[in-house]
Amino acid sequence: MNIQCKLVMLILALTLDDQVHTGEIIGGHEAVAHSRPYMVLLEGEMPRGKTKHCGGFLLNEDFVMTAAHCQAKSYNVSLGVHNAQKNDGRQNISVEQAFPHEDYDAAEYKNDIMLLKLHSKAKFSKNVESIALADQSGDSLPQSCIVSGWGRTENSNKYMSPKLMEINVKLIETCVKEKSYCSQGHNGPDVGDSGGPLVCEDGKAYGVVSSAFSPPEGGPKVYHYVKIPDYRSWIDTIMKK
Repeated sequence: MNIQCKLVMLILALTLDDQVHTGEIIGGHEAVAHSRPYMVLLEGEMPRGKTKHCGGFLLNEDFVMTAAHCQAKSYNVSLGVHNAQKNDGRQNISVEQAFPHEDYDAAEYKNDIMLLKLHSKAKFSKNVESIALADQSGDSLPQSCIVSGWGRTENSNKYMSPKLMEINVKLIETCVKEKSYCSQGHNGPDVGDSGGPLVCEDGKAYGVVSSAFSPPEGGPKVYHYVKIPDYRSWIDTIMKK
């Protein structure tokens, strides 16, 4: 079995299925409440009554971005959330239509990006705001990035965190998957953080939290983020429709 096949076998989607609690980022810390007003808590209804939890982020009053592997039968988008166990001032909006990338590969999580058209417009406030997308794609990597989400904090914990967590990540030069950014380490996004944004030093979203894999030779996990600048044409086309 070659290395590429081994990597495919060890890839993990960072999605939490069938859990009623909402996981924290491993090694992170609690975000200042409502300091990331673009964050979206996404709940998808799956077959047989199961639910799937993901992150996402608000692009404008009509659209949310998340990962394509967060697809479900139907969706509920929660905006203005910090503590998922509290309902103080949050907006709950259903999704009118989902637009997963047409070339999404569920086996290897390629083109793992999706847009959700909201059924009604988001109402902007101090706790609900959109985030701009990075549009530059050059050879240089962003130097300082943050990932945030409600994903689990420990591998042994099957529940998500009630409070929004965040962690600084450093992107690495070598990334096996095309159209992706990567970071590496024992700390990073975990199950439940799929679809959240990789936000870098200029405050724009550069990536979408997608998947992680453990190198066959051992060592820290490698985390993949869909590289938003490489999808700007596709994003703009969908949103203009």
